[in-house]
Amino acid sequence: MQFTAQQISALLNGTVEGDAMVAVDKLAKIEEAGPGALSFLANPKYEQFLYTTNASAVIVNNDLVLTAPVKATLIRVENAYSAFSILLEQYNTLKLNKSGIEEPSFIHPTATIGKNVYIGAFAYIGPNAKVGDNTKIYPNTYLADNVTVGSNTTLFSGVKVYFDCVIGNNAIIHSGAVIGSDGFGFAPNPDGSYKKISQIGNVIVEDDVEIGANTAIDRATMGSTVIGKGVKIDNLVQIAHNAEVGKNTVIAGQAGIAGSTKVGERAVIGGQVGLAGHLTIADGSQFSAQTGVNHSVKEADKQWGGSPHLPLKDYLRAHVNIRRLPDLEKRITELEKIIAQLHSNNQ
Repeated sequence: MQFTAQQISALLNGTVEGDAMVAVDKLAKIEEAGPGALSFLANPKYEQFLYTTNASAVIVNNDLVLTAPVKATLIRVENAYSAFSILLEQYNTLKLNKSGIEEPSFIHPTATIGKNVYIGAFAYIGPNAKVGDNTKIYPNTYLADNVTVGSNTTLFSGVKVYFDCVIGNNAIIHSGAVIGSDGFGFAPNPDGSYKKISQIGNVIVEDDVEIGANTAIDRATMGSTVIGKGVKIDNLVQIAHNAEVGKNTVIAGQAGIAGSTKVGERAVIGGQVGLAGHLTIADGSQFSAQTGVNHSVKEADKQWGGSPHLPLKDYLRAHVNIRRLPDLEKRITELEKIIAQLHSNNQ
């Protein structure tokens, strides 16, 4: 779709400087933009590109003072970064604006489908499943028996939701995520083999949650694994059975939360952080990347690092000393030689 600079300016409550009727049909970085592209300038470090860009239009701050001629049409706004983020959201909304039920797809006769939904080709909607209004189910997505998906939720291609799981409203689940796979439960037998323990619980994903690609959230043995409202989970995260993640917590890629651990609200879990099982993590806890947590955290709003975890400042101080160990070893060896020589001289 094409939009004129004037139309974009009206959307952003801006003013046009240049050709108000110039048309754009794509968004691009200012240093890479070509004809027909709309870009923005918010960081002064990139101002040099404003005078050489081939973009047809550029969003800039009202207070920007030009130091050379500009080929592009300028759209002046109060805050260029915020304005461009609004356009990105609008662009994404238009790009993902799908509706209707594609064929072939399978919707069980007992399933309940809301209004204005999109169900892509080869999607499977199982018995007694419920899909809310304005929800988008992309191709090759699987909703098993008795799954509930709320309104205004998007499940991208290849998402798998096992039986009895519940997905809330305004959620986004990216491709390859698995919700409700079996928890890792096995009982040892006398002969050294293992007997599988059936996992009969479910996963509850509350409203406003985003789950990244290829993330796995295991169903509870009994009861529910719970992902609280507003939680944001990156790609390649593992959350084990009966875990609970408090609202507005963020979890970065390759982190893992073991079974029955309860994470409080507003926690920040960095990349490759590992939380052992059956722990309680206080509200507002922050873990730097690769932190290993092997006992509960009871103090709220504290920062942690290292493995096993330490208060972040202590960990950083210890890490500095670790880097100095080769030098310290060399100095100790030299001191031992001096002491040995002194002993030899005194004999």
